[in-house]
Amino acid sequence: MSESTPTHKVLFVCLGNICRSPAADGIMHSIVESRGVAAHWKIDSAGTGRYHIGDLPDHRMRLHARRRGYDLTHRARQVSEADFEEFDIIIGMDDANVADLRRLAPSPEAQAKVHAMAEYFAPTARYDYVPDPYYEGSEGFELVLDLLEDSCMRLFERIEEKETPDRQ
Repeated sequence: MSESTPTHKVLFVCLGNICRSPAADGIMHSIVESRGVAAHWKIDSAGTGRYHIGDLPDHRMRLHARRRGYDLTHRARQVSEADFEEFDIIIGMDDANVADLRRLAPSPEAQAKVHAMAEYFAPTARYDYVPDPYYEGSEGFELVLDLLEDSCMRLFERIEEKETPDRQ
């Protein structure tokens, strides 16, 4: 593998790719950049629906994320079959996203790449999915960012821990 080939490839998925998954994408990018390992990671996001293709994330999510230091500039896209080849782990924000991803997966091996974001929640989390803040007020966006900041860090640590024994 060449030095420029990412070692870890993660795709975050929600319904429209304008709130939860682009926030996870932005948070994860921030984590890997702050650790100096961004060159080893490919991070992206997509939606199961086609509602917002080409749009920036929801303006409310961008506002709340910006207050925490995240600049969300991703353009919404729909998940494709090619994503199952491109990414090592595909993370759905809720049970419906996970079910849709498993249905879209072209093979059992591709299905095995699908995980729920809740798998990376703290044991004390009061949620078992990332709620969609689209029809909520500010509290909904803040809750999503809280859940994603914690779970993205847990995801990063879990992936990095798996790699640590091989490092010199």
